[in-house]
Amino acid sequence: MSDTSVRPLTVAELTRRIKDRLETAFPMVAVEGELSNVRPSSTGHLYFTLKDDDASLSAVLFRGRARAVEFTPEDGQQVVAYGSIGVYAKRGSYQIIVERMELAGVGRILAMLEERKQRLAAEGLFGAERKRRLPLLPQRIAVVTSPTGAALRDIVQVLGRRNAGIDLVVCPTPVQGDQAAARIAKMIRIAGMHRLGDVLIVGRGGGSLEDLLPFSDEAVVRAIAACEIPVISAVGHEIDWALSDYAADLRAPTPSAAAEVVAASREELVARVHDLGRSIVNRFVDRHRRGRMLLRQFSPEELHRSYWMLAQPTLQEFDRVREEMTDAMDDRIAQERHRLEIATRELSSVSPFQVVRRGYAIVRDENGRIVSDATSVEPNDSLAVELRTGVLDATVDKIRIGGTDHEEL
Repeated sequence: MSDTSVRPLTVAELTRRIKDRLETAFPMVAVEGELSNVRPSSTGHLYFTLKDDDASLSAVLFRGRARAVEFTPEDGQQVVAYGSIGVYAKRGSYQIIVERMELAGVGRILAMLEERKQRLAAEGLFGAERKRRLPLLPQRIAVVTSPTGAALRDIVQVLGRRNAGIDLVVCPTPVQGDQAAARIAKMIRIAGMHRLGDVLIVGRGGGSLEDLLPFSDEAVVRAIAACEIPVISAVGHEIDWALSDYAADLRAPTPSAAAEVVAASREELVARVHDLGRSIVNRFVDRHRRGRMLLRQFSPEELHRSYWMLAQPTLQEFDRVREEMTDAMDDRIAQERHRLEIATRELSSVSPFQVVRRGYAIVRDENGRIVSDATSVEPNDSLAVELRTGVLDATVDKIRIGGTDHEEL
């Protein structure tokens, strides 16, 4: 019997509830599986299936995210996909919407290498102060690599082309596999202990991240850091890297580049010497020419001309100031002379001698004091009367005040 108390849902309602539950429960997941039925669309999106032995899961990688994938997805590849669960309501199916995807195992390897890198760096194995300079003209180069690999062939070719007289010592070792790291570390120690070369190149040709793992092994890194001769790490191609790059004194992008670094051609060195010699001569000639030009400035004629060039403005200024001072003094003397004349005339106008010249006299008593009051003298006092042309000596006979004789006299 049917339960009439349960309201039937539409397909859309049920799908929406499932969608809400799934997308809420799985906002971000990481799923490892095998790629199957990989089919790019004309719009750039990538549709595929992730599967294992017991189940399969639809997946989509949209165009913007697909560009960031560092490998070409193909059927059969084992990958780890990172994304969220979404429900496609039209088909009533769920899928993973992939945000990022990498080959299985790569993420774990990178995490392991990063942890190891941080730990060894904390010990100081990668410090810049430990790096040594390479010799300019090494006579012998030691190489730790596979004797049958492309890396050794590239090194031999470069050394032969650039500097045929250099010696090469090969320290053979496998460069991948379970035993490779221990053998590489051993050969590095032997090369350093016995100084098999002035420089040691450690490397191999390109490969996958897993192939290059021996050169990131802790034993190899420590052997490079402890090596008694300078070490160049030349692992893989330019985009490849290994922890040996950080421990070595120099990192070369390829084995060929390492050979180029250590084997500067004698022709290039001779050319550099010639260039430096020409540069030295040119600088000497230039300095000699400039020295002669400077000495020319100290000839008697040049010194005389330079003196007058320096002295002329000062002398001209001196003449100008002297003329200004002379003119100012003449003006001042003329002004003072005029003032003196005016003062002389004013003084003459009030001088008693001018009065005397008009017929008046100056009367002085016996002490030479001017007599201006009749009451200041007595009868029989001697007086001196100064006239315009002489002095009269006189004696007081009578004193009249106000036109009458002085009663008391």
